Amino acid sequence: MNEQDKQKPLEETTRQSRSGAAGPGGWRRLLSKKWVSPALFMAAAAIIVTIMWLYQGTTEKAGVKPADEGSAEVSDMTTEDETAADEKTLEVIADNETMQWPVVNRSELEIVLPHYDADAPSEERQQALLVSGTTYIPHMGIDLARPDNAAFEVVAAMSGKVTVAEQHPTNGYVVEIEHPDGLVTVYQSLGEISVKAGDEVKQGTLIGKAGRSELEKDFGVHLHFEVRENGTPVNPLALLDEEE
Repeated sequence: MNEQDKQKPLEETTRQSRSGAAGPGGWRRLLSKKWVSPALFMAAAAIIVTIMWLYQGTTEKAGVKPADEGSAEVSDMTTEDETAADEKTLEVIADNETMQWPVVNRSELEIVLPHYDADAPSEERQQALLVSGTTYIPHMGIDLARPDNAAFEVVAAMSGKVTVAEQHPTNGYVVEIEHPDGLVTVYQSLGEISVKAGDEVKQGTLIGKAGRSELEKDFGVHLHFEVRENGTPVNPLALLDEEE
């Protein structure tokens, strides 16, 4: 066997070895090496970091705020919205008044003539009838008076606009005040008044003093107080706190 014949098997073996390393079996052998997986992981991590760095630089150039600044801005807007909502709530509560007694010292007064309730027992209905000659008139308000028959101050039960302020032939001086939700408060048998039609009054504003009237002269110095809802008289005690 000459030298050429000896070299042919060696070259063929070398080619087979190289072909095997480049084939599927060769890749599996390569990946099985201990140093290959960490190297691939480090390379992938480096690529990801590079992409994030490039993206961040592009975002800052475009004028986009970082996430932290954006979150702070949203928080500030939320605080401003909550403050505005609180102020609005306080304003609504301030406008939603509860009716108060139309006098300064309720404890010094007594109800001398109650409101007529058609559903009340017979005895209570009789006590709420106003007698005028031979006519019995259901009493549509409540009459307040002092035991010593002295005059007392009368105030607005709620804030509103004075629509009537005049002297009536049989009811003495009369004041009427319009309020929200169709409510009207009526003050009769006044001896004097301190408001005029068109005045805007606040709850508790002095509007006059109790006096006498021809229609209810038997009750002496007193205040006749009515409440009307959309034109219909309602029992003031349903809206007032009797414990005051």
